[in-house]
Amino acid sequence: MKKINIALVGLGFGGAFAPIYKEHPDVGKLILYDADPNVSKRTAEYIGGSDIADSFEAILDDKSVDAVHLVTPIPLHADQTVAVLESGKHCACTVPMATSLDDIRRIVKARRMSGKNYMMMETTLYTYQYFYVKNMLKEGKLGRIQFLRGTHYQDMAQWPDYWMGLPPMWYGTHAIAPMIGLSGSRICRVNCFGSGTMADRLVQRYGNPYPIESALFEFENGLKGEATRSLFETARMYQEGMFVYGSEMSFEWGFGDGDDPYITKLYPPEPGARGGRTETKVTQMPNFYNDLPKELWHFTVGGNYDPLNPQESLKRGAGAGHHGSHAHLVHEFVRSCIEERKPAIDEHLGGNITAAGICAHESAMKNGEAVIVPKF
Repeated sequence: MKKINIALVGLGFGGAFAPIYKEHPDVGKLILYDADPNVSKRTAEYIGGSDIADSFEAILDDKSVDAVHLVTPIPLHADQTVAVLESGKHCACTVPMATSLDDIRRIVKARRMSGKNYMMMETTLYTYQYFYVKNMLKEGKLGRIQFLRGTHYQDMAQWPDYWMGLPPMWYGTHAIAPMIGLSGSRICRVNCFGSGTMADRLVQRYGNPYPIESALFEFENGLKGEATRSLFETARMYQEGMFVYGSEMSFEWGFGDGDDPYITKLYPPEPGARGGRTETKVTQMPNFYNDLPKELWHFTVGGNYDPLNPQESLKRGAGAGHHGSHAHLVHEFVRSCIEERKPAIDEHLGGNITAAGICAHESAMKNGEAVIVPKF
């Protein structure tokens, strides 16, 4: 019957999580904070009322707060995560975990010293698509996984200043995470190339000359995977894609982020024929909501939920944030704290996902030279 008190920090994108925490049956008090007080006020009004903190430091000093979810700018992630853990609170943080290997090590050390939970809130590991492929793998439908691929195409023009010129693979987690999750192994080595050119003003902040980076990753179990990440001056529709190629069936994301995926099945060759026959179907994704408390089910379909016809609404995953992942992320973080266990995306998994991208950019800056991804 235990409940925990949560502070949600950063209410731009983070505001999408506020009503989920508000309605989670295991959350007692929700405290909101944004650097802009007007945003805090509007978010509190939107969810029907909540406590509002005066500052981030006030949250750290508040003994009634059990856990903090950070949805703040990338340059703040490492320092704020360490501060939350050192204050004796559980910490969830949006991606990426950090932008340097040393900062990942700082977070790992702070988590170990504090004894509290750290969770990287990686959306792609809780999407309809990821759940679907996990079930295919569990049921043996894929056969042997032969190759993995991830993509994340996005144009960041006119986003906040810290994004300008960001090395693409520093924020490669959406393309990398599903490959690690499905491989059953960690990434141990990477070769990466950057490509293209972009405006000089975008190169100045980080010294990154590349709008696109493509990496080939090696897993400890021998599998290989490839990921491509674009951030600037590339005419490509937005997509956070996942591609899994098996010996019996394969899964390929649709062209656009919201498109239904392609499921391909390989049949043995007919006598005397060259090569097997393949069958491809465009497949609608079901909604995997059953592991959530009923209070959170409607968050998996967003505005497409009809309270007068709930079961019909919940049949297909459509319209919810990041393909239905937000409610699952919140639930996993809350339950891991209450059950006093490691969250699914802890500092080790989050560290490997993030470090693989950091090392990929290092390789790109060395013209594709292999870089070993350290363990955490």
